[in-house]
Amino acid sequence: MKKIIALLFIITIISCENNNQIIEDQNNLLIGNWVNANYKDGETTFSRSNSLPDNDYGISFEKNGDYNERSSGWCGTPPLSYFNINGSFKLEDNLITISKENYSYSWRIVSLSETNLVVKRELTPQEIAHQELMVLFNDIQNLSYSLSCTDSSNWAFVGYGSKACGGFQGYIPYSKGIDTVLFLSKVDTYTNAENDYNKKFNIVSDCSLIAVPKSVECKNGYPTLNF
Repeated sequence: MKKIIALLFIITIISCENNNQIIEDQNNLLIGNWVNANYKDGETTFSRSNSLPDNDYGISFEKNGDYNERSSGWCGTPPLSYFNINGSFKLEDNLITISKENYSYSWRIVSLSETNLVVKRELTPQEIAHQELMVLFNDIQNLSYSLSCTDSSNWAFVGYGSKACGGFQGYIPYSKGIDTVLFLSKVDTYTNAENDYNKKFNIVSDCSLIAVPKSVECKNGYPTLNF
């Protein structure tokens, strides 16, 4: 009987300690450590903790604007090795903008209490603009490879895109059998759009020149650029 009472006492103490989470800033409940990430229906729910775990995912927001993340990376294979990623954050109108490793993204706060944080991923203006670029480029690719390559003399290539440092991003082949006016117009639209994107979001790139292809070769029905 004494052993049972002692065990219940220990469990009660541990339970109280786990529930006694430290609130670092009553005026800003976001400040602190958040663990036990649970993703469901586009929302991620975190639980408040007094510290970040050594061997599990967790995030923390500090009063000075620092953001810390305990992560195993994108493609972790057991046994996982966790490391710290440092960055910064800004909170405005329930939108958390996190910047880390030359990349920014945003979370919209769905709910926030002393014990739980629920957020939903929200695309930044840069991410929205990048998605629009990808839609344009996918359209170009679909036209480029819409016909099988059987005679290389019926194929040509064109430069596309705009590197931040100047010049094309690359070259893409196209069949003379498609609507070439439409295709080349789409390529120009994409190139101009990427140039505007680079300027608007201060994109940085290397200044190496892209090699110009010498010809197009048909291999198993697929156009291949020869350099």
